[in-house]
Amino acid sequence: MRILVLEDYPPLRSSIVECLVEEGYAVDSTESGDEGLWYVRNHVYDVALLDIMVPEVSGLEILKKLRSDGNSVPVIIISARDTVVQKIEGLEGGADDYLVKPFSLDEMLARVRVQIRRRHEKKSPLISVGDLVIDTATKMVRRAGRAIELTRKEYLLLECLAFRNGEVLSREDIARQVYQDYEGGTSNVVDVYIGYLRKKLHIDGLPNIIHTKRGHGYFLSEP
Repeated sequence: MRILVLEDYPPLRSSIVECLVEEGYAVDSTESGDEGLWYVRNHVYDVALLDIMVPEVSGLEILKKLRSDGNSVPVIIISARDTVVQKIEGLEGGADDYLVKPFSLDEMLARVRVQIRRRHEKKSPLISVGDLVIDTATKMVRRAGRAIELTRKEYLLLECLAFRNGEVLSREDIARQVYQDYEGGTSNVVDVYIGYLRKKLHIDGLPNIIHTKRGHGYFLSEP
């Protein structure tokens, strides 16, 4: 999952980015409204965190431009402006949520998870694909009732496939969503981790649940 953070106060921006990266998200961040607008118009994000009061183009202006462009990326406004009128302005401008500074990073993470689930039309933190169950809140995975121990990267890759269950994702799509420092191009690292996942998920003779569409990519589907 890739997230954009627009915040012009360096200590807060660093804390938000560090928290999100530790949680396993790939993050782009900036203090500039102009750069933030360019990012969100030229990349695909699962969530955008936009501060209202930033240099050049405000977070609220960016939000309005996005919605007028038809861009439906979930937006969480982060702002010290906490009056009812200001919250209404943000929400009616197209924001999906409004987070008032100072805020708990745990609360921010919970709100981010909610928006990601909504974006992918998942009402519950549990994603089930056949006998595979992924708890996106606790990062626990079970198959046929048995707990599966995954590394951080293995889990992130599986979660990426699970949120877009049945959809074929190219190696580049997966790398962009999973790897923080991805800069384009192709790499066999996705193939390697797909191999690791298959070995761990296809236990005790259980059928294949990660499928390959040659020349296109990978997808998760019931056997």
